[in-house]
Amino acid sequence: MTLSPDMTELPDDIEQLKAMLIQLHQEKLQAEQAVQAQQETIMELETKVQLLIEQLNLSKSKRFCSQSEKTPKGTFNEAEQQNTVAKSLDQRKKPGRKPLPAELEREVQKHELNAPYCECCNEPLHQCGVETSEELKILPQKVSVIRHERVKYACRQCENTRTESKIITAPKPASMIPKSIGSAEAFAAVVTAKYVDALPLYRQVDILNRSGIEISRATLANWCVQLGSKVQVVIDAMKTKLLTENLICADETTVQVLREEDKKAQSKSYMWVYRSGEYVERPVVIYDYQPNRSASCAQDFLTGYTGYLLADGYSAYDTLDEVTQAACMAHVRRKFTDAQTASPSKKAGKADVALSFIRKLYVVEKKAKAMDAEARQKLRQQESKPLLDEFKQWLDAQNALPKGALGKAINYAQNQWPKLLTYLENGDISIDNNVTERDIRPFTTGRKNWMFSTSVDGAKASANLYSLVMTCRANDINPYYYFRHLFSELPKRDPAVDMADLMPWNVEITGAD
Repeated sequence: MTLSPDMTELPDDIEQLKAMLIQLHQEKLQAEQAVQAQQETIMELETKVQLLIEQLNLSKSKRFCSQSEKTPKGTFNEAEQQNTVAKSLDQRKKPGRKPLPAELEREVQKHELNAPYCECCNEPLHQCGVETSEELKILPQKVSVIRHERVKYACRQCENTRTESKIITAPKPASMIPKSIGSAEAFAAVVTAKYVDALPLYRQVDILNRSGIEISRATLANWCVQLGSKVQVVIDAMKTKLLTENLICADETTVQVLREEDKKAQSKSYMWVYRSGEYVERPVVIYDYQPNRSASCAQDFLTGYTGYLLADGYSAYDTLDEVTQAACMAHVRRKFTDAQTASPSKKAGKADVALSFIRKLYVVEKKAKAMDAEARQKLRQQESKPLLDEFKQWLDAQNALPKGALGKAINYAQNQWPKLLTYLENGDISIDNNVTERDIRPFTTGRKNWMFSTSVDGAKASANLYSLVMTCRANDINPYYYFRHLFSELPKRDPAVDMADLMPWNVEITGAD
């Protein structure tokens, strides 16, 4: 039934008028529903556009911009930064060249005048001092050969009185790889180049070829696998020490192994990294190769451990029953930094508010860094706890969580909140897990160069050698000199003997050794 715009044509019958009104009402409802559907579609499209803009901004930032997570100067910290301007100016590094290390060998070259006579009066000059300056001298890799001459001995009496005489030969020093042409120095150089300097083995082959030494890549790879396997006794001793500490930090990253049972070559395996806390005097770093990222990997490594565990929000760590979990504030900051970067608006928003809270927490940590554990805990209770309480109230006030990066950041912080407070309990716990992430970075840098491990044995050997490299770095020890000492001493030891004196922090070595 269609109504005529001419009101004079309306029927006089009441039933017909009722029917017309009902039809008009239905058409109105249908129109309103259509409008509502269109509005919902528009809102959905606007949300999608907003999310796409956030993803684009975040992608562009990660590709082209600085990756620093430091909070920039802005609306929420200008006032507080005014108090630190003068201090920061006083603490600026003085310009100028740093002196060369005093422990380096010095080659003195003395420069004198051939005829020290005065130009004006032609009288002889006398020495009145010496002006010194230093230049850095770098020589290419030095390659030499150790020739072992084993003296043979025979008995004159036996030669005269018996039909045969026994010949005794002086023993050769024990080697990490018997019958190999490599010395402890050669092994140390190859391992240091690969696991410290991220220099692939094929490049090391080229470097050796320039010195006239022809060693195949397969030989160098075999050295690394055998060396990594034979230092297992040292790694076990380091792990025993780590499991007795009050705090262990954990993280993991991927590694590709080509020949792994029941797995495709393209599949991912994992390097789990466990480390002493940031404030430990003699830190231990252990890489643990595992074929997957399941919770059983962490459970097996941390069997019997009952202390604190500082890690990210990965759910596998939640399966550890007797461990007290601590979360990483840097991961929370990273989420809000991404939200800030992804936001299309240049005005200060909710992400800036959250980052301001986090920045204030790190100001407290900067003051607490030089303190002992007890004083650090006391300072956190006095200054950090009120900030965290205020931060939590702000998070809870964000009822209608926005979609996109900001909503994910708020959700992540709320889900991790109980663990984020754990560091207030004990001064040995850090506010974040950055120290472990820094220990993973050399592995990821090396992975870009060598890309994969050929076998499981190779991956396990790499894990052991990286463990020693990163423990050396954490204890300010030159890895090459440590490996040279270790590869000289370890072959002389019975595996059942205590290895405490071979721990990196117990080895006192210098470049002159």
